[in-house]
Amino acid sequence: MDYLSIQQQDFGRTMIKTSQWPVPRDSVRYVVPEPTIKRLAAHPLTRDLYPLAFGHYRRAAGHHMHREHHSDNLLIYCTEGKAFLSVGGEPYTVGAGDLLLLPAGAEHRYTADPDNPWTIHWVHYTGPLAEDFRHYMGFAGTTRIRHLGRQPRLLVDFNGLLSVRQTGFRTAGLIHAANRLRQLMTAIPLTIDDASQRRSEELDTIHNYMREHLDERLSLEQLAELTGLSPAHFATRYRQQTGTSPIQHFLHLKVERACQLLDSTDVSFAEISRRLGYDDAYYFSRLFKKVMGQSPRDYRHTARH
Repeated sequence: MDYLSIQQQDFGRTMIKTSQWPVPRDSVRYVVPEPTIKRLAAHPLTRDLYPLAFGHYRRAAGHHMHREHHSDNLLIYCTEGKAFLSVGGEPYTVGAGDLLLLPAGAEHRYTADPDNPWTIHWVHYTGPLAEDFRHYMGFAGTTRIRHLGRQPRLLVDFNGLLSVRQTGFRTAGLIHAANRLRQLMTAIPLTIDDASQRRSEELDTIHNYMREHLDERLSLEQLAELTGLSPAHFATRYRQQTGTSPIQHFLHLKVERACQLLDSTDVSFAEISRRLGYDDAYYFSRLFKKVMGQSPRDYRHTARH
């Protein structure tokens, strides 16, 4: 993790190497000693899946890593800020609410955003069941990131790993941590289902708000306030969910309403524009044509005859 390279030759012999990257006072990095890892790899309660290192980095300025060859798995949950990621040459941006899985063998590099460094909980782990858990959590194929939003339950599970600190690397404590790791990972699909339902409800709220304010010129900032996200993060997430920008969708709703009025009334387009929040009918006419491929006048003529 970050300047931490964990090389696993087999389940009984693991080399752990940490760099001199300074962990901030309010952050935690916990590395399981190699002799303890050997015991976890052999113990019947942990040998199928066990942690190698875990921690919590708060506003990790200067945090970066490049690993070409490795055989452990890395799960990261970002709660603030963002980072830039590349996996096998494919670029990604990781933001608040994203869960990232880098499976064994995936060459990768990541760098915290210098202006808005990420805050993360993370765990390196291995074991024969790691691949099964990867699929179970929904990271099949090339899926690297799943957006969950803020999940208090997941934070509790990650913090549960850190509860073994100050136990003197006792095997019993780390057996408990290994099974907390299982608990964390088996809860991910439930969390994703809950998050998907909430995102659907959130979209309904946003779209209903748009429809109720077609007579206004809503800004990205106003729409983002409905979700409690920053405008940039809201716009990115909205596009990921819908394939378009929120402002573009709002415009399409306005044009859709304009078409209804052109079809069903004799109201002038200037009046329709005013009703939809545009004092400049010529400007809205150009937007209408860009969306519909024809002018409002041509649309009205075509629609009626």
